[in-house]
Amino acid sequence: MKTILRQSYLETLSLLKDKNLIKVATGVRRCGKSTLFTQFQNQLRNDDPTISIISINLDMPNFRNLAEKNWKEIYDFIIHQAKENQVNYVFIDEVQNVKEFEKLLEGLFVTPNIDLYVTGSNAFLLSSELATLLTGRAFEIHVLPFSFKEFLSYTGKEANPDRAFAEYIRIGGFPEAIRLSEVGGNFVAEYLQTVYRNIFENDISKRYTIYAENSYYEVVNFLIDSIGSSISSSNISNKLTSNNKKIDNKTVSKYISTLVEAYLFYRVNRFDIKGKQHLATQEKYYLVDLGFRSALIGKELSTDSGHLLENVIYLELKRRNYQVWIGKTDGLEVDFVVRTKDGYTKYIQVSQTVQNELTLERELKPFNRISDHNEKILLTMDYDTGTYNGVKKVNAIDWLLSPDN
Repeated sequence: MKTILRQSYLETLSLLKDKNLIKVATGVRRCGKSTLFTQFQNQLRNDDPTISIISINLDMPNFRNLAEKNWKEIYDFIIHQAKENQVNYVFIDEVQNVKEFEKLLEGLFVTPNIDLYVTGSNAFLLSSELATLLTGRAFEIHVLPFSFKEFLSYTGKEANPDRAFAEYIRIGGFPEAIRLSEVGGNFVAEYLQTVYRNIFENDISKRYTIYAENSYYEVVNFLIDSIGSSISSSNISNKLTSNNKKIDNKTVSKYISTLVEAYLFYRVNRFDIKGKQHLATQEKYYLVDLGFRSALIGKELSTDSGHLLENVIYLELKRRNYQVWIGKTDGLEVDFVVRTKDGYTKYIQVSQTVQNELTLERELKPFNRISDHNEKILLTMDYDTGTYNGVKKVNAIDWLLSPDN
């Protein structure tokens, strides 16, 4: 089976190796967390063939009976395999499947000569209920499906990135979906529909009571169809009710929270640039992988191409470990206000094209209302680049393929 090294994640794991922390890889199901751990284990073995590695995947059939045991039995199983007088590298996939898994984590964390790595497909793993246990003890590595750069590397289509980008938006970055795309037919859509059902059944409905699955699906569709638009629970409730699909805004809010916890969507809050304060209303939601868009609601690529590009840019900002907000200044909006790992602020505007003078003027207008001298970037699919009153116009594909500066 073809794979590529998830280099940035592997570098992070290497830096955290032997540090007194629980390494927690989070992310949507099937995005490659287990493969990442396998790659890291291979790297460890290459460095030291005598290393002790204990690996358990609680989603796999050969460990299914172990997942049904209590946390202490799993702890004893691991300790029985551990070697004395050397570090044991313990990997547990989908640890949230263990009842009282927090006790298992705590027990392994305080056991000498254990370096602990776990994955989880639900934000419940790092929820407030575990805050006391994990504060200062855990480091989260958030894993996303393939980036566009990884997509090109995996498919070998580096020679024609423009054509490959349209394919990337349609197929998305789930490794198995990309493999199936080479077969043809409707396999990609069917696979992604199965992934969604798996997420719903394992990470949502088992934890929360969903009384009306049809209404839930309507909320999912609404969010997918509203990528890059400011929305609220009331907006969705009112719109669905007007279409004879009655649902109250509290239920909508609950449904959205479950989707965010399962890493299907990311919520991005607004930030008042002049007032330097966070705003609690009219947030935006971005989809973890655009392949779901065509698989679940069948939208064509030509529809909302600017918002789809915006979604891709948002996910890349997350991959680069930036803090991200939606900017607001004098009633105008900047697509992204970001704070880099080094603490620098950047302003980013995204547009499919600004060849039309009116479109260019509209996209630059919010930048002109910002008085500070932080970097301002306009990302488009246009080939021409340049500078407008200090604003750098950059081709989006070039930016996606560039190193994180």
